[in-house]
Amino acid sequence: MAKITLSNLAHSYMPRPTSDADWALKEMNHTWADGEAYALLGASGCGKSTLLNIISGLLHPSEGRILFGDEDVTEKSTTDRNIAQVFQFPVVYDTMTVRQNLAFPLKNRGASAQYIGQRVQAIAQMIGMEAELDRKARGLTADAKQKISLGRGMVREDVNAILFDEPLTVIDPHMKWALRTQLKELHQEFGHTMIYVTHDQTEALTFADKVVVMHDGRVVQMGTPQELFETPAHTFVGYFIGSPGMNLLPAQVDGMIAKTDGGQISLGASYAELDGKVEIGVRPEFVSLTDAADGLPVTINRVEDVGRHKIVRADCAGTVLNIIVQEGEEIGTDASRVTFDPAHVNIYQNDWRVTPSHREAA
Repeated sequence: MAKITLSNLAHSYMPRPTSDADWALKEMNHTWADGEAYALLGASGCGKSTLLNIISGLLHPSEGRILFGDEDVTEKSTTDRNIAQVFQFPVVYDTMTVRQNLAFPLKNRGASAQYIGQRVQAIAQMIGMEAELDRKARGLTADAKQKISLGRGMVREDVNAILFDEPLTVIDPHMKWALRTQLKELHQEFGHTMIYVTHDQTEALTFADKVVVMHDGRVVQMGTPQELFETPAHTFVGYFIGSPGMNLLPAQVDGMIAKTDGGQISLGASYAELDGKVEIGVRPEFVSLTDAADGLPVTINRVEDVGRHKIVRADCAGTVLNIIVQEGEEIGTDASRVTFDPAHVNIYQNDWRVTPSHREAA
């Protein structure tokens, strides 16, 4: 296992980048702890796979260094970095059996036959392919082949890191949850450093100790699922995490009051004077419908019942506002205003979260 350090790392696919937009990865400095599980999360084209391929050695960065522990591996090949990688689409040897495919990385390393047999059996059990061990990979379904790829990536115990590039894309939806759970159990048992690329927030939040959210070639936040939900560092994180995502309303902030076109909102903290684009951000879970006169006026457009709760789609002074109403809670016919939980209101300046100058005591 290894701590992974990205030092002044940046990459462009252009030979002579001249503007910010020419960089697929903007300069970043991050340290990923030894033995933790990370998910790289973001929309298509944000730089997730580029970053993963740089860490694995498949791509050389335009600038900066990659360190495994204290060793600079920037110029080292993928083989010399001692990592395992599982790709989006299955990479298997069709002429080999499932057993031979799983054993291949261990045979290449000169492991004993007894160890190989034990390890292959354990991994086959984990991926649910014990009955197919002596079948040729040719003719197996795409999701079965991808399970072989996953197993082959996890069969070695001595790797510095295991990298997954959207590995469950071709897996049957009913199998995804089971495999994510098994990956998590494997991580807890062996403590490998794992990096898992996905655009699916459910995969990221259920797999990782820390989620690394990327947007436009940048890491905009690295944190636990709770941190991403409660205090998104960037408006993109608020939008991308959660269903529906965080509400954003243009505002003017004056101390402990935020003023919007619909009225004013009490904040749970005090802020210095802000300029530029200022917005308040509040999750739908922390918005309440009310008939009280001190709330912001809204127009309810529709109500969507999703079983566990209802999602109210509303309009607040021309801005779309989503409200989550818990199951069994009535939506009053006279509910035409909303209030926000002050403790869960975040303030953003030019898309980045602002730290309050003073917070009220609980």
